Amino acid sequence: MKKASTVLGLGLAVLLTASACGGTGSTDSSQAAAAPANNENVTINVWSKFSDRELTALNKVLDKFHAAHPNITVKSQGSQNDDKITQAIRGGNAPDVAISFSTDNIGQFCTSGSFQDLKPYLDRDKVDLSVIPKATQDYTSYRGKRCAMPMLADVYGMYYNKKMFAAAGITAPPKTMSELAADAKKLTQLEADGSIKVAGFVPTPGFYANSVQIMGPQFGAKWQDNAGKSALATDPAWTSMLEWQKYLTDFYGADKLTEFTAAAGQEYSPDNDFQTGKVAMILDGEYRAAFVDDQAKDLDYATAPFPVADDKPELYGTAYTTGTIVGIPKGAKNAGAAFELVKFLSMDTGALVDLSNGLKNVPTTIDAGKSPDLQVTPQFKTFIDLFSGGKLQNNPSSANGGAYLKVAQDFALKYVTGGTDDLAGGLAQVDKQIDDSAALGH
Repeated sequence: MKKASTVLGLGLAVLLTASACGGTGSTDSSQAAAAPANNENVTINVWSKFSDRELTALNKVLDKFHAAHPNITVKSQGSQNDDKITQAIRGGNAPDVAISFSTDNIGQFCTSGSFQDLKPYLDRDKVDLSVIPKATQDYTSYRGKRCAMPMLADVYGMYYNKKMFAAAGITAPPKTMSELAADAKKLTQLEADGSIKVAGFVPTPGFYANSVQIMGPQFGAKWQDNAGKSALATDPAWTSMLEWQKYLTDFYGADKLTEFTAAAGQEYSPDNDFQTGKVAMILDGEYRAAFVDDQAKDLDYATAPFPVADDKPELYGTAYTTGTIVGIPKGAKNAGAAFELVKFLSMDTGALVDLSNGLKNVPTTIDAGKSPDLQVTPQFKTFIDLFSGGKLQNNPSSANGGAYLKVAQDFALKYVTGGTDDLAGGLAQVDKQIDDSAALGH
């Protein structure tokens, strides 16, 4: 599982708004639907975006659920993204359980009613959410309404090439941004014509996982002020982040870096630039370890917490998190049975451990992360530790999905690559766009 693109959230907004106004199916109630009696046989449909190996791993866990609840048959259908799920809801053919990769859409899911409010179920069954870190709780709810539960998490940190570090005389991973920049310069190799052969670190916004929402927490950047207004211009951490990225971009030369990234391998393919040795350090999620193990078995690499701003050393150990979410769509025909599965996939230690071992993502309860049955390599352990370290961060949910993230990302790329010199004015304009869009509800 990888983090879904925020572009999906933009296209989803119109669909979800429409789903709140139309569609057929059972009437959702503020009361929790009862689970089926042991002698009542029901079938529930589960949709997810998983496919191939990952779908097989999910289905093995669903088989264990059926073994524990023999009266509930589970039909699993993969390769179903958020748009397909939403279209099914609008058409009155919603699955009973939907698994989404995009937490940026949670605001839309909750406000539109596309995903049902789970509070009645959680209250009825006395589900203890305290076993889930706050940041993970936050990205599965919106303005106090919980319409999804976390299933597995993505956690982001540093990957580095140990062979390249040794050759450059670097004995430990950097902990601050100035150390990261210095190491990046040492690790960079140029061709005879001056073009980049190996980049120590690529600072370009949008390169692989290097996005504003994932990088921002390492500088302590806040999206909103106390009044809930966009704070990119008023929080100096955003200025520090973009100035640091521009500083390193200027070291390479914006044109040379653009040429280098344009020729980069696909993020999730064997020719990923970190896996092929063209980049020495990257910001990435725990899932990268599984890709390396599968696609670049000989790569000598390690992981560490990602560096933080020099003036905020106390942030070391901070990590952005997002993940897979699971909910009950509007119109689900067997909501009571569906919640039994939602609860199993989000709270059962054995199920989460099996999912993590099969999908190579971080389990979302503290108990599952400590389970002796969890398969943990040294590289994966970094992300388990970050998840339970108390410093997880996530971007705030919004009613317009990931629209505000795209506005910020577009400006970051423009500034860092030299498209404008007006950082303060540009950030103020970003704030205005975000606040205006939020006021209009899209």
